[in-house]
Amino acid sequence: MFDIGDVIIYSEHGLCQIDDICEKTIAGVTRTYYILHPLAQENLQISTPIDNNKVVMLKTMEREEAEQLLESFKKPGIAWIEEHKKRYHQYLELIQTGDRKVIADIAITLMQKNLELKENNKRLYDQDRKLLQTIQNILFNEMAMSMNTSFEEIEERVNNLINAINV
Repeated sequence: MFDIGDVIIYSEHGLCQIDDICEKTIAGVTRTYYILHPLAQENLQISTPIDNNKVVMLKTMEREEAEQLLESFKKPGIAWIEEHKKRYHQYLELIQTGDRKVIADIAITLMQKNLELKENNKRLYDQDRKLLQTIQNILFNEMAMSMNTSFEEIEERVNNLINAINV
């Protein structure tokens, strides 16, 4: 269980701060809820049951984990799946586990494929591109917070590591 004031990772919204923990009765059922907001969207308020198993809520990573994750961008990612619908569904299923190492591996694969395609004047499928943007936004922001740096710094470091692999 998290506490008021904690910053957590919440599904597609990324870094969120818990503003309150309260009980709500909805459809005759009383449950305890987190009231939170994304750090990037101060005006958005999210209310979710604390026992909601349909979303990922994680404690933010420590600096050491962020540094190890950054180092993982020196290695190959996961296997590329040629059929784009199958790839999207399998990658999405893996992302929804919340396992940051697996998510980083997917990002590596998509970033490498994106570079490869650009060299041939081609583009990633829109679904792949959107998935990569979502991963980068959430993962890089969390790493930046854990390492006390900026999103842009993490993005630059990761891009340099990815570019070094493709040389």
